[in-house]
Amino acid sequence: QVQLVESGGGLVQPGGSLRLSCVASGIRFNIYTMGWYRQAPGKQRELVAAITSGGSTNYADSVKGRFTISRDNAKNTVYLQMNSLKPEDTAVYYCNSRLYQSNYWGQGTQVTVSS
Repeated sequence: QVQLVESGGGLVQPGGSLRLSCVASGIRFNIYTMGWYRQAPGKQRELVAAITSGGSTNYADSVKGRFTISRDNAKNTVYLQMNSLKPEDTAVYYCNSRLYQSNYWGQGTQVTVSS
């Protein structure tokens, strides 16, 4: 049974930072591409950042220079460090694992950026 469990969301002021974590179980974590997606109210889910099994990363233009994705294969965990947060970053953030036709999602964690 595959499980992706996110944590680290919350309320933060503009300019602040948060670190999201996602612990995976039930998959060979080290061979999967891991990603973070987000969905704001009334909008489609969008890719925020992804990291391949080899450590290559890609980011949405809107978060480049502010967010960093990383992974710890020994802990089956992927992280998203979010700095200089803006109100437009407010969304539910979802962890994703992908390998060929296999595609799994976490339950999501709310991030709210507001003063």
